[in-house]
Amino acid sequence: MQLNTRTSRSLALATSVGLSLTLTAGCASDTDNSPPMETGTTATIPKEQASAMPRLAVSYDGGLLILDATTLDTVGETEIDGFTRLNPAGDGRHVMVSAGDAFKVLDTGTWSSTHGDHSHYYTVDPAMTDVEFSANEPGHVVNHAGKTVLFNDGSGLVEIFDPTQLAKRQPRVETVATPEPHHGVAVVLANGNLLTTIGNSESRSGIAVLDADRKEILRNEQCPGIHGEAVGAGEAIVLGCQDGLLVYKDGAITKVQSPDPYGRIGNQAGSEESEIILGDYKTDPEAELERPQRISLTNTSTSELKLVDLGTSYTFRSLGRGPHGEALILGTDGAIHVIDPHSGAVINKIAVIGEWTEPTEWQDPRPTLFVRDHTAYVTDPTSKKLIAVDLEDGSIAAQATLDHTPNELTGVS
Repeated sequence: MQLNTRTSRSLALATSVGLSLTLTAGCASDTDNSPPMETGTTATIPKEQASAMPRLAVSYDGGLLILDATTLDTVGETEIDGFTRLNPAGDGRHVMVSAGDAFKVLDTGTWSSTHGDHSHYYTVDPAMTDVEFSANEPGHVVNHAGKTVLFNDGSGLVEIFDPTQLAKRQPRVETVATPEPHHGVAVVLANGNLLTTIGNSESRSGIAVLDADRKEILRNEQCPGIHGEAVGAGEAIVLGCQDGLLVYKDGAITKVQSPDPYGRIGNQAGSEESEIILGDYKTDPEAELERPQRISLTNTSTSELKLVDLGTSYTFRSLGRGPHGEALILGTDGAIHVIDPHSGAVINKIAVIGEWTEPTEWQDPRPTLFVRDHTAYVTDPTSKKLIAVDLEDGSIAAQATLDHTPNELTGVS
């Protein structure tokens, strides 16, 4: 696949309390997505479509598949070495691919251009771009408030950029160096402040909030083993701990305690439609691999944490949120459990695949849930199938057998 090179960077260094700040200056901001699009595509002349053409990206051992999200037909494939992780880039078109020593950028080849009261829709062949962000241990990717934030676990470096610039060039990047490298995460808030985790290679303890000048204004270190993040209604930012959660909302940090001395919530799923955050829940600190059957529902307005017993186990790739804020969990019984986040009641069970067992190694393929609008997508590595489920009526909207065993799954709108 064709690659194009457009990269220009210069550095300027400033310092703040406990943190160093580097601003990388590239080309001026340009959010126009009109054709023709050159960077990262295999065709310079896009094809106009009658409607939006959402696409999915699926990783497998040795490469990536790009699929039409409606028909599940394969529209492209690219080889890539090693284990990869996938996250939306935040612009509805590109996907961040964590691979080797960099965050790489996949152009899925679908986008829209708004003209007054209507939009035009375009597609080109998907391709890997030559836009990338060096990282010796690429970690979490977070999209929020119009910004995408990358966390480099090996250096503790945070990189912030406007994802709409990905279609044109290497984005203008702001970098913030956290005091010590760790497996962390960072989120840019709507007011421009930055929330980032606190930790080092030995342990992680909490969060710090930095103002627009990247000076620390708030911190909380009551979150041992802090991991993961989710955003709920009212810009409530939630991060998991080994004994509960931290909630940052309206300029304050609140600790929500687990009902067990060790009640680890390491993976969360939020929805702008709900003030309640869905999380996993583990209670055995000595387990090499715990297969929990309870999930957590945390109300970010009242700090109430509720546990729900599913009667089946699940994994970190099992959590999602529906279009109305429903909590969705793909169980090892092969069903999507639909839960009312307020009452905790299971309001529906949608049978999708057969029973399965979580593999021992977290990198190994396992059934994965991804939700886009009113559709839930589920992979079945055993049969190499991908199934699309209509969340409104629980019906199977489409299914396909892939050429490779699927691992991670994400998509763009």
